[in-house]
Amino acid sequence: MEILPEDAKFGELLDNFSHEGEVMWIGIRPGRGEPVIVLQETSAQAGGLLNDHYNIGNPEKKRQVTVIQYEHLQAVASFLGKENIDPALVRRNIVIKGVNLNALTGKKFRIGDSILEMTGHCHPCNLMEKNLGRGGYNAMRGHGGFNCRVLKEGKIRVGDKITVVNE
Repeated sequence: MEILPEDAKFGELLDNFSHEGEVMWIGIRPGRGEPVIVLQETSAQAGGLLNDHYNIGNPEKKRQVTVIQYEHLQAVASFLGKENIDPALVRRNIVIKGVNLNALTGKKFRIGDSILEMTGHCHPCNLMEKNLGRGGYNAMRGHGGFNCRVLKEGKIRVGDKITVVNE
């Protein structure tokens, strides 16, 4: 049921989304400092993505999967005076378009066959200065995406929709 603003309590507004988001890009990092491998699909497992170096098999770890918003990559590119940013340079796992990731804070959401939950911000590191050039670190501040935990294992594919799971 759609909740109209004039009839809603503030908490109810937090559950209104105009449409589903979409997976635009997937990448894994097999080892620390190794190049990102771009994929069309992957498997979310208890602990992280298959063959990603953050997947140490710990289902309680807060940083299992990293997600970043496509629209934020566009903002970062603008801050740096660039046409666009290659997602591999920011070293996140999944690029999502069409839904405000901040609105998913504290929520569980489905991507493909898997269910994830946001666990906190994914702040930029000093590699952003190297990968994006002078000012890269500051351009990424506030735009670094989020860390997630895998709640339900499953496949994630480019083109999959992102939907909130209401329990």
